[in-house]
Amino acid sequence: MNACVEKAPTLVCVDALAGVPAFVRDRYGAKVLREANRAISLDIERLEGHDCFITHATMLAFLESIARQTGESNLGLLLAPGLEFRRYGVWARHVLGAHTLGAAIQRARRTLGYHSQGDRMRLAVAGGTAHFTYLSAARGCVGYRHDALGTVAVMVSLCQDYLTSGWRPLRIELDIPRPEDARSHEDLFQCPVRFDMPAIALVMEAAVLLRRRPVEDRAVPVTVGDVARARLDPVTRAHPLGVIVACIRTQVLAGRVSIDGTAHALDTSTRSLQRGLNAMGIRYRDIVNRARCEHAAELLRDRTLRVHEIAEALGYSSPTHLCRAFRKAAGMPPMRYRASLAGAEGR
Repeated sequence: MNACVEKAPTLVCVDALAGVPAFVRDRYGAKVLREANRAISLDIERLEGHDCFITHATMLAFLESIARQTGESNLGLLLAPGLEFRRYGVWARHVLGAHTLGAAIQRARRTLGYHSQGDRMRLAVAGGTAHFTYLSAARGCVGYRHDALGTVAVMVSLCQDYLTSGWRPLRIELDIPRPEDARSHEDLFQCPVRFDMPAIALVMEAAVLLRRRPVEDRAVPVTVGDVARARLDPVTRAHPLGVIVACIRTQVLAGRVSIDGTAHALDTSTRSLQRGLNAMGIRYRDIVNRARCEHAAELLRDRTLRVHEIAEALGYSSPTHLCRAFRKAAGMPPMRYRASLAGAEGR
């Protein structure tokens, strides 16, 4: 069986890149951002806030394209100050609902699968010192050095949500080779930084784990069920077909779907992807139509959107094509479906 079906690539929520497109546009210009989007066949900026997933390889290719175009070997250091855990969508809101920092880290560890698949998190306490550790599935891949610096910055941000914006760990450990300008890393994070470590880690005083988040920062609690409804179940995404479906849903949200783009995201050839789907008795077109119709059903709840606008947003060449596909999937045309929603709400 094809490799893309035998072993599923690992996925990460697109929120991991929250704020990066705006930073690139402001600092380097729209052309650099367009080229980075072209390198991964996706518009990352358009996907922000949609709780959808991309492969780790796609994320790294996006970052590496920016670094290559700009000549910034330390792109991660430039991005780090603007990265915040609270921008990680519904998952972040669930984690930050914990009353103490220690509880928040444990909540993040238990529910990490709703943010990324293949990554691991750990919190260990010994002798008055706590180790907050993160092991990424992308470790060792091209472009990982940028991601590693962004990851540790987000980990610091999570802690600062419970402490203060000026808080710093006792030291930071990074699982990337020691660079020639190692001092610049310590200047940025304002604490000792060790390289060539087995995982990313924050080392801190254990006492800070008991610190509570300011009351004024607490919002309406977000449950694990809320997170599950907003994002695909981790078990589903661990299956090869689940990864393919997740990539297609992301393309639907980006407004452009193609089998070539899906194959590119999976780091395989179009022919290999087709063979893998054929072996499972599944047609690519059927997955795309289902993903489009599911999103169309969500958009139809907004009565200000016209059918032709929804068709255009989902990549259909005409409203007629949307209506035909939606009727086949839902058993009724889009406008009748919208009317049925209004009737249900009125009862």
